[in-house]
Amino acid sequence: MSADIHIRKEGRAGRITLNRPKALNALTYDMCLAIDAALDMWMEDTDVALLILDAEGEKAFCAGGDIAEMYATGTAGDFSYGRRFWRDEYRMNAKLFRFPKPVVSFLQGFTMGGGVGVGCHASHRIVCDSSQIAMPEVGIGLVPDVGGSLILANAPGRLGEYLGITAGRMGPADAILAGFADYYIPKTGWDTVKSALVETGDWTQVDAAAITVADGTLASLKDQIDAHFSGESLADILRSLRSEETDFTKETLKRLGRNSPLAMGCAVEMIHRLRGAEDIERALELEYRFTHRAMEHGDFIEGIRAAIIDKDRRPNWQHDMDGLPDVDMSKMLRPLGPDALTL
Repeated sequence: MSADIHIRKEGRAGRITLNRPKALNALTYDMCLAIDAALDMWMEDTDVALLILDAEGEKAFCAGGDIAEMYATGTAGDFSYGRRFWRDEYRMNAKLFRFPKPVVSFLQGFTMGGGVGVGCHASHRIVCDSSQIAMPEVGIGLVPDVGGSLILANAPGRLGEYLGITAGRMGPADAILAGFADYYIPKTGWDTVKSALVETGDWTQVDAAAITVADGTLASLKDQIDAHFSGESLADILRSLRSEETDFTKETLKRLGRNSPLAMGCAVEMIHRLRGAEDIERALELEYRFTHRAMEHGDFIEGIRAAIIDKDRRPNWQHDMDGLPDVDMSKMLRPLGPDALTL
């Protein structure tokens, strides 16, 4: 087994610990496959009453997927590696979402992108003061994926559209409000909770340790978010934000200006299509329509170049925010036929 992940049984628990703290526990392809295999192994293991997902280090549970290899292969014209990574990652996300036993995740520090796909489909998601959860994909030319589109679609009011296209970070209270987490437990109490879970296999140990957390920033912004993000398209949202000059609208427009217009437009459309959905398979299949095409036809390669490779933060997106044709969004989200994701 790779040193990047520690998978074992302890007491009544199956334990999965991400172990790349220097890389903010970024998820590699091999780590995805290892998690998938562990889920298969423990699904019907009567010795395993529940699962515990955690990570080494203070800075991050998992700051996202390890996309260096995707960039290297994609710039060489080979799109098969990225497509295979996404297909297998999404299958693992679906298994976590549907796992028949309690799954408890401990989400310290950054939990973003691929980290959401591991930690935020658990049945009992725990945050602390350091937690920063986000779906920042639109900043690199992708849509919110790994099943995150389903969480966004079911967030209260229009929080899903707001978080999905601004790439906003959520502290503990905001993550609970938006549906990305369930419990606030101070980090100092986590080891005690884990020990109790290992010993008893009883998820109610989480309930017993959880405390109420004060409101975050989203609660105070919700009325403005609902007012400006209720349109049917990215263009509608932009018109609403531009119609009123406030600190909120100015800051929000600044955030949107950094991101891929194609990704943002498709993200809004996806969230609307998934509103009220309960099946992660539907969300993942829709996400894969975009990610399958992202390197060849989207902004992904350019987004990674600007953010990770050259770090100039000056991506040359294919479109500007006011020149995004509906047909280009439709092409990214149309069914894939024989290449469709199967789970």
